[in-house]
Amino acid sequence: MDIFSKRDGPREEDTQAKRLISQNAPVIRKLADQISNGGFTKMRQEQARRREEPSPKGLIFHDMKSKAPSDTPAPYVRVSVNNRVVLTDGNNGRQLQMLGEVRGNFMRRSFALATKENGFLSPIDEETKAAIAHLEDVEITSEFSEKDLASALEACLGLK
Repeated sequence: MDIFSKRDGPREEDTQAKRLISQNAPVIRKLADQISNGGFTKMRQEQARRREEPSPKGLIFHDMKSKAPSDTPAPYVRVSVNNRVVLTDGNNGRQLQMLGEVRGNFMRRSFALATKENGFLSPIDEETKAAIAHLEDVEITSEFSEKDLASALEACLGLK
């Protein structure tokens, strides 16, 4: 039975092969370029280019962060695509308060206030409710559109 044990360090044959390759590297690169019609050097240059850190020179940067928060909100009333009527901050687009919802179908659509009676989980406060209560169940038609409703709500809340 033969027992082979691993020696410390690289094998002598490996070190000789590495030394032979490193001593003849320029000749090997020249032959590789002749065989590949210059492709070997192009490949090495492309690998070196990929390893470089990107430089910001000549690039255009776009700051995609939201606007800096303002101390004073610029509220306006918005009727969203999903028929929610909300008080929104014009500076950052965030919802300040849910005012209600446009409910109904294509036959009859009307404004419903955000109250517990109408099934809302977070109802509007009593002061706001008193200011816009006369607009509850107002029918949305071609004469009184969603934009008109938003304008009326802004006028009632003193935003105009």
